[in-house]
Amino acid sequence: MTSVTSATAPLLDYDQVIAKYEPVLGLEVHVELSTATKMFCGCANKFGAEPNTQVCPVCLGLPGSLPVLNEAAVESAIRIGLALNCDIAPWGRFARKNYFYPDQPKNYQISQYDEPIAINGYLDVPLDDGTTWRIEIERAHMEEDTGKLTHLGSDTGRIAGATTSLADYNRSGVPLIEIVTKPVEGTGARAPEIARAYVTALRDLLRALDVSDVRMDQGSMRCDSNVSLKPIGQAEFGTRTETKNVNSLKSVEVAVRYEMRRQAAVLASGGTVVQETRHFHEDGYTSPGRSKETAQDYRYFPEPDLEPVAPSAELVERLRGTLPELPWLARKRIQQDWGISDEVMRDLVNIGALDLIAATVEHGASSDAARAWWGNFLVQKANEDGVEVSDLPITPAQVAAVVKLVDEGKLSNKLARQVVEGVLAGEGEPEQVMADRGLAMVRDDSLIQAAVDEALAANPDIAEKIRGGKVQAAGAIVGAVMKATKGQADAARVRELVMAACS
Repeated sequence: MTSVTSATAPLLDYDQVIAKYEPVLGLEVHVELSTATKMFCGCANKFGAEPNTQVCPVCLGLPGSLPVLNEAAVESAIRIGLALNCDIAPWGRFARKNYFYPDQPKNYQISQYDEPIAINGYLDVPLDDGTTWRIEIERAHMEEDTGKLTHLGSDTGRIAGATTSLADYNRSGVPLIEIVTKPVEGTGARAPEIARAYVTALRDLLRALDVSDVRMDQGSMRCDSNVSLKPIGQAEFGTRTETKNVNSLKSVEVAVRYEMRRQAAVLASGGTVVQETRHFHEDGYTSPGRSKETAQDYRYFPEPDLEPVAPSAELVERLRGTLPELPWLARKRIQQDWGISDEVMRDLVNIGALDLIAATVEHGASSDAARAWWGNFLVQKANEDGVEVSDLPITPAQVAAVVKLVDEGKLSNKLARQVVEGVLAGEGEPEQVMADRGLAMVRDDSLIQAAVDEALAANPDIAEKIRGGKVQAAGAIVGAVMKATKGQADAARVRELVMAACS
């Protein structure tokens, strides 16, 4: 039985897909490196600049320009390979991948073809049920990114139906690592889940390596998901499709599931799956792109303007020593240290606050206080501004300094929020904001006593109730004093003085 949804092809029910076919996955993840400059020139590598302002003759492919390899990009590539348990090639070279498209100004892309920097690795991917699934890595190779086209006039934002296309070459030449898995078999019904888990683990690992910001929403990490089906018991792989540039973790899972159902419906009706690229739509379906080229179509040949890459054994071992603890193992350790539940840990990871909280703890704050600031107040501020919490203009060290001021009794929690708002506004370090805004707690009992006396004198009926034993009436006087002192008095101390004055 098939079902049909708008704008999509007929789909087979998922249970029927699994009953008849074995999915085979292949995941290609492109990662932009966060180096200061581009792969082969000195242009700035920074997201969000005005179009075509970060370009030069090299990344525009102008005649006579020559590439120079970015050393930091090579070291990042080696660290990625090591973290993926790959063998690092002692010698390799770049190639020219020839194709014409307006976003590639040279009409070829400098990439590694048959001699990648890292080969034959694996990643043990943690799944939600506590188990792991080993994904074998075929290769991780270096290349340059292409420019970006913006198509205007079409309903979908794609070239089909567009009336105008704009080219921005700022991204052209940005260092890129492509990580390619070996065929992933045996996943059965869990194929979409495992695909998402792999990309999630890879993102977390790359973030821990500090080689990329892995912002899928900005394109610095993109996944091409290859899917094919073969009848259960058959050894030969089916024809694959490649869904290009999937840019969220959820979309990776949705794209794999959709392609499995679509291909199964094609096969069940006696049709033939076409080898092609496909576009992913955020509504949850894919559509045809172009027929998939083979390596021969790209006419690879060695890049004549770059020397071979030959990392020494000493360099590789030095870089191996810089590898961090695997992020999912670090999370388990942190979770035990902080005594928090799986649900709380998952929430902290999902909002992107875990590393910020851990860094705040390293600067001296308690884990409870650090979680309270980043997981509540600051994530609310980030949501208000429409940015990631990590993009807020405040550091873990500054948050820890605010926590210290509260612990020392120099700020109340309410006043501390005003100090944090000042830091976010660019007014300086926490102590400076506290001083400039006059937010320090009032510790002089004589000043507080004067405010208490004034409040009691202004409210004789309430003072009489307190003297008559109605202790709860003291709250009104405490509130009046707190208002008079702009919240800078210690409410507990104010209450003590009120009760003493009415005794």
